Amino acid sequence: MKRKVPHTYVIIACLLALCAVLTWILPGGQYVTEDDTLRYEPMDAVPQTWQVLTAVYHGFVRQAGIIVFILVVGGAFWLLNATGAVSAGISRFIAKVGKRDKLVLAAVTVLFSLAGAVFGMSEETIPFVGIMVPLVVSLGYDAFMGMLVVYVAANVGFSSAFLNPFTVGIAQGMAGLPLFSGMGYRIFCWGLLTVLLTGFVLVYARRTQKVSADVIPQESEPLTRRQGWILLVLLLTVVLLVVGVTCWDWYLPEITGLFLGMGIVCGIIAGFSAGRVADELIAGARDILSAALVVGFASGIIVILQDGKVVDSILHGMQEGLAGTGRVGSLSAMYGIQALINFVIPSATAKAAITIPIMAPFADLVGVSRQAMVLAFQFGDGFTNMLTPTSGVLMAALAMARIPYSDWVKWVWKGVVVLLILGFLLLLPTLYFY
Repeated sequence: MKRKVPHTYVIIACLLALCAVLTWILPGGQYVTEDDTLRYEPMDAVPQTWQVLTAVYHGFVRQAGIIVFILVVGGAFWLLNATGAVSAGISRFIAKVGKRDKLVLAAVTVLFSLAGAVFGMSEETIPFVGIMVPLVVSLGYDAFMGMLVVYVAANVGFSSAFLNPFTVGIAQGMAGLPLFSGMGYRIFCWGLLTVLLTGFVLVYARRTQKVSADVIPQESEPLTRRQGWILLVLLLTVVLLVVGVTCWDWYLPEITGLFLGMGIVCGIIAGFSAGRVADELIAGARDILSAALVVGFASGIIVILQDGKVVDSILHGMQEGLAGTGRVGSLSAMYGIQALINFVIPSATAKAAITIPIMAPFADLVGVSRQAMVLAFQFGDGFTNMLTPTSGVLMAALAMARIPYSDWVKWVWKGVVVLLILGFLLLLPTLYFY
């Protein structure tokens, strides 16, 4: 009998309960900054009981921005789809692409990996998942392919970044290294991982495509004038998104407003009444509500650990465990610690602020270069982003792709393990030339 994977909410509830139990077992502690020096101070833990229920509320408050973003963008895409322009445009695209669809998938993979490596694309992948998933499904692939060429590709680039200011920039600054130094080897790592990922995309495409390229229609109905204008608005929205994020420092509020405006404008062009526009937005938000709620519930896990005052003590215990190891052992341990910490501190910036001031002097003591330590931070932080349920970006991307978290874990965990092994192998040479 095939064992059924627990519901996503059941998994999160179990993690909440487990973290509450840990607050009764683990000692409390916190890192404090004194005279520009970060040091650990033991303190009493705060055991959590009924706070498991209030943690859900606080989790929703913390992730309110992403939750609102999911609901609004989900409503906007529902409205966009109701115009019929997207399905008509996809039909035309399929007819034009023909047998070159795999070349398109490879190009998209490299593009999003580069975006992750250069400017740390993360939250910005969420709307692109909403665009790519219906496109690849129409080409005969599954929704996982849409996540693969956008979200996974951006994460691989994020993990092996050479210009990402949110990981490389912050970590090197805190480690006292020249900004974006050691770029040559990072570019090599990014290139190798991106080539391997692109190869996997092509293999996965060949194995999973349900519609043969030989039977892809070569002709389709021409677009109406209204549909053409709607697709132009969609294209301009994507261009504005890229420019806004890279040049104008846009974040969730601006991106949310951009897609809400896109949906309304497209509804007007389609000839919808004001009431119809409102109804479609509400229908889209209702359709994606369950997935959006997962973000808030998962965030409660972090609230429990932080309110219980055990997050820093977990980190301190891991740091003490590094004592007495050799260079290879120390670098491996730093890598493993960063990967594990990602499950309780998914923010790369926050993790760098806590771990780099500790890891940098320790790296000096054991004879590991600070460049190698920063690369271990990058790999450990990035690869496990694709698994951790506390990542609002992952949960939001899965919501846009309509993929349950439990199904995603079953699909992606082997790939994450492979990436972690590759990361370890790429770290070893840094012991000798970095």
